[in-house]
Amino acid sequence: MMSSAYPVRALLVAIFILMMGSGFLSTLIAIRLEIAGASAGIIGLVATSYFAGLMLGSLRVEKVITRIGHIRAFAAFVTVYSASSLTYAIIDHPGVWTALRFIDGFAMAGVFVCLESWLNQQASPQNRSAVLAFYMIALYCGQAAGQFLLNLGDNAPDLPFMVSAILLSIALLPVLLTRMEQPRIEAVAPFSLRRLYKASPLGIVGTLMTGAMLGAFYALGAVYIQRIGMGLSQVALFTSCVIAGGVALQYPLGLLSDRFDRRLIVILCFVAAAAVCAAIALLPLGPTGTIALGSLFGGFAFALYPLCVAHSNDHLTEEERISASGGLVLVYSAGAVAGPLVGSAGMGAFGPTGIFIIIGALAAWGGAFGIWRLAMRAAVPGELQQNFQSLPRTTPMAAVLEAEGDS
Repeated sequence: MMSSAYPVRALLVAIFILMMGSGFLSTLIAIRLEIAGASAGIIGLVATSYFAGLMLGSLRVEKVITRIGHIRAFAAFVTVYSASSLTYAIIDHPGVWTALRFIDGFAMAGVFVCLESWLNQQASPQNRSAVLAFYMIALYCGQAAGQFLLNLGDNAPDLPFMVSAILLSIALLPVLLTRMEQPRIEAVAPFSLRRLYKASPLGIVGTLMTGAMLGAFYALGAVYIQRIGMGLSQVALFTSCVIAGGVALQYPLGLLSDRFDRRLIVILCFVAAAAVCAAIALLPLGPTGTIALGSLFGGFAFALYPLCVAHSNDHLTEEERISASGGLVLVYSAGAVAGPLVGSAGMGAFGPTGIFIIIGALAAWGGAFGIWRLAMRAAVPGELQQNFQSLPRTTPMAAVLEAEGDS
């Protein structure tokens, strides 16, 4: 399996460094806004702007990349993101930060499309699943490791932004120095929402709820930790443990979904996530208990997106799967745009625990919808179910790698 990573090692190094330099910015920005006295609504709006930029970029950056080529486009997107990181340290204003987060999201969409289309070209039918697995490991490990850079801001508030810009600049090198041939972008035309819902109601509703849940968490999870009196180092540990928990449980839950009616595992994840959120919101937990439950929440919540994609694929032909998976990425993004706004409203109404009350309510709604679908449609026979494949929630381009790798 390790040999599968060798042809794409430059891309894996690049994504690891990129996520290490950018993955902690959402947490850092939320904390800085909280310290500055911004309301939960403002913090949610700034976070929503990032997801809106990511969604729009997923639909628009293809033309830029096609016109100037992958290497130049990648360099341009990363340079913009690096410059944006430094601007946070220069201009401290929520309105400016909202615009910058939109730019960050758009630039990151360009980065993902560049890297994922490159991975598509380099992967063969025999090793696509392995390449996708290595890509996810690099992405999530970089994101988890980057959370600890938050601690650099204890004595030098501007230092984390500077380190982010440095890491983003360094991430250019593996790609700029590569000899790999520039790929052709495979256009992914997503299903219409009506067709997608008709094919798999639970797939589209589950994906939408998952996007809203994780969008709310990424926007306001760190604010919750701050407001209950935990320090910056504990914010970093909590966020990284949520990501680590998400990585750890995806494959075990995926294997279970291959053996049983996949809808049962989707419902299990929604109900378990709702129960964990209720425990965090209602029980008198110390730092250790909060972090432990956060890891459990990540385990169930992160598994939901690939489970919903796999369930949708169970009801689609092989020719439809790439378009449907691309459509589900956009549905997830739409949920992530709404999540911070809904979560901030919950914090405004219920205080710090409101974020987990809202996330728990979204999870409970997803679980209830899944139970309803159990009564409305018979299960797909086990021998006809597609194999589960863990995959990132990035752009529709990842759907090409996932779908073709499992065909």
